[in-house]
Amino acid sequence: MDDRVKALSGGNMDIDLASDGVDWKQTKCPWNVDDGNNKHKCAVKGTSICKYFCEIKFLDSVLCSYPYENKEVLTRNDMDRALW
Repeated sequence: MDDRVKALSGGNMDIDLASDGVDWKQTKCPWNVDDGNNKHKCAVKGTSICKYFCEIKFLDSVLCSYPYENKEVLTRNDMDRALW
């Protein structure tokens, strides 16, 4: 992965996290900040993954490539399956 990928603490996910019940600060989604809303999610359980989502790292940090789509910043070695 290149340096356009940033770690967001907790991200903006609608999925079950390993740290449920723990009080922690989440980084705001940069796409939501730019759009001035809170509608974008990194991942929604059983539904979708954001086009800027790159990975979840232990403990619950999301690697985000906003404003670059994940296909622009990830190499084949960064992925566990082909996206192309």
